[in-house]
Amino acid sequence: MGYEYFTLANGIRIIHKQAPGTVGHLGIIINTGSRDEEEHEHGIAHFIEHVIFKGTHKRKAYHILSRMEDVGGEIDAYTTKEETCIYGAFLTEHYQRAIELFSDIVFNSSYPEKELEKEKEVIIDEINSYKDSPAELIFDDFEELLFNGHPIGRNILGDPKSLLKYTRNDLLNFVKKNFNTNQIVLCSVGDIKFSKLKNWVQKYFDGVAPNLRESRREVLNGYTPTTKQFTKDTYQAHCIIGNRAYAINDKKRLPLELLNNILGGPGMNSRLNLALREKHGFTYNIESFYNPYTDTGIFGIYFGTEQEKIERSLKIINAEIKKLQSSPLGILQLDRAKKQMIGQMAIGAESKSSLMLNIGRSYLLFDKVDSLETVYEKINKVTSSELIEVANEIFDFKKRSSLIYY
Repeated sequence: MGYEYFTLANGIRIIHKQAPGTVGHLGIIINTGSRDEEEHEHGIAHFIEHVIFKGTHKRKAYHILSRMEDVGGEIDAYTTKEETCIYGAFLTEHYQRAIELFSDIVFNSSYPEKELEKEKEVIIDEINSYKDSPAELIFDDFEELLFNGHPIGRNILGDPKSLLKYTRNDLLNFVKKNFNTNQIVLCSVGDIKFSKLKNWVQKYFDGVAPNLRESRREVLNGYTPTTKQFTKDTYQAHCIIGNRAYAINDKKRLPLELLNNILGGPGMNSRLNLALREKHGFTYNIESFYNPYTDTGIFGIYFGTEQEKIERSLKIINAEIKKLQSSPLGILQLDRAKKQMIGQMAIGAESKSSLMLNIGRSYLLFDKVDSLETVYEKINKVTSSELIEVANEIFDFKKRSSLIYY
């Protein structure tokens, strides 16, 4: 069975896939993240994600957490640069309970002042723990380097100084401005008929007043390649090199995803892993990454190594990049790379929780969801010449920024 869709009168969209199993998966994805904050709101989207569970007009924090956990379910949330998501898993018989709770959390949260003050301390601890992990911190600092001065470059967590200033009214104003009903998708994967799901969603979400988004996100600024180095009190040096990349709706996104998989993807047989780790033993962790956003993207290569091996590691990385820029993949190499990527996607789709979130994001951004077979067909159409073109655009040494922690 494929995907089933419905749109409420207030603009909230529903997507569901009926799938066998005793566990249901439900999520609400809102097209709002840290990049939608104004300068004086830094970190407020993530703060809301934390305190949205701290009380509604009819529930206290304990009752929100217990509502699903009392029946063996679980509920969680996350914030990204462009999304806020609340999601959960539960026995299928508790679908109605989950739908009602999600509606209450998203649209009736009261953000009690007492709970806000406690949670500020929790997030400050989260910020400090992040600062203690240079292998994680460097990714945020690199995005700030690439998008200097633009909201998408700011880290998601915010900073303690700003966080301590936020009041209940600040949160309510941000929610009112950014939790727009035509930018919300409720996504579901579970063994329940769509007609029943739709009736429950209508019961608990139809009463939400329309709140349509009319403004557009801030236009990107210009890009100037930048190199920075910082001294950190660490045993290991950390390095990221990279560039701005394609937006999520760009026709070159899929070739870049395939290229990223070849160069430094999750497989142990990626070119960078084989060259730096397996052949030379220079690093424990080497990876490349590509994060597409609605109007831009970021491509980077991260590795950690001993300080005296930074330059030799970069030399090896540059050699691997040059190969991809100048040497077309042979028929067998290209076929193997495509099969590897398709296999990874198929394994990921076996997780119903991941599938639920993926179809929700796709429906939110594109108003449709391609079947896995359609995606596989698109991957198989990628040519060697397309990969070379993308490699020369994105891996262009003249456009490359770099950040090193010594």
